[in-house]
Amino acid sequence: MPQLTCAIIGCGNYATVHGQRARDHGEITVVALCDVSPDAMDSFASRVWDDASQRPPCFTDRPTMYRESGPDAVFVATPHTLHFEHCMEALEQGCHVYVEKPMVTSTEQAYRLKAKSESSGKVLVVGYNTPCTPEFEYLRQQIRQQTFGRLEMITGHLVQNWKVPTKGSWRQKPELSGGGQAYDSGAHLLNSVCWAVESNVERVHALLDNQDAAVDINSAINIRFANGVLASVIVGGNCLAEHGYLQFIFERGRIAIDGWGGQWIEVYDHQGRVKYPPITGEAYPPDHNFIDAIFGRAEPRTTAENGIVQSQLMDAIYASAASGQAAQPKTE
Repeated sequence: MPQLTCAIIGCGNYATVHGQRARDHGEITVVALCDVSPDAMDSFASRVWDDASQRPPCFTDRPTMYRESGPDAVFVATPHTLHFEHCMEALEQGCHVYVEKPMVTSTEQAYRLKAKSESSGKVLVVGYNTPCTPEFEYLRQQIRQQTFGRLEMITGHLVQNWKVPTKGSWRQKPELSGGGQAYDSGAHLLNSVCWAVESNVERVHALLDNQDAAVDINSAINIRFANGVLASVIVGGNCLAEHGYLQFIFERGRIAIDGWGGQWIEVYDHQGRVKYPPITGEAYPPDHNFIDAIFGRAEPRTTAENGIVQSQLMDAIYASAASGQAAQPKTE
């Protein structure tokens, strides 16, 4: 069985998921952990490996980590504004890259990272959940095939208890997060929209409410895509009754779907609910898609191109909120 060595850069809470998936995957071995905090790495390792003798070496210095461990691939799970530097560095070191969402925090960075990944010949995957579900694959195929006519509108929301638990953390520090709830959990919902529509963003009008925080807590976002689809999404960060929802509205039907994780779907045609939509396959982690893409068994489900579209959207959201006017995305 072929073996892939990997390093995990950034050992916060969510990186535990990547560590556990790598630990349990038969084709990948974690050979290094890297974080600015030795305590964070020790806590991370204790959550993932019961046997201390199995824990990989820990590094606080990335150049040393690359030189001594020589990984084939890296998982980047650092604060958002550090993604660009860490991804570029990994590609320069000849590594395949899995980067947590959002890919980067500016359109200019997104174009540069896409160019670097293409010139390096290495796989770059952005960590979103829904593209790896059969429900979202079904949705995108219905949009492409116009099974229910042309897709015309999308509406949705994500509400979460985000404001209080993240207070004081890097997620509410703009220099590390790049933005607030819209850039953090909201990125999952917004990427689900962009991934399914497969069109560039043409215009955005957004209203943000920071609620006395340094970053946005609540947002109301209206989008016009270049193919004419209209979308209206709200992202809330101060709600104890957490929920995520998207509805895609066609000429002759509609599809409601879990925009966070693709765990459920409801399909309606002009006669009512379709009881058994023809959905096949199983959901799988984006980490596994990354590994399959490296070994040539699959195409990456979310690439740097998807990162560009979302970077354009996020830049336009913040530009619109700052000006009070509609904003057009930046281009290369």
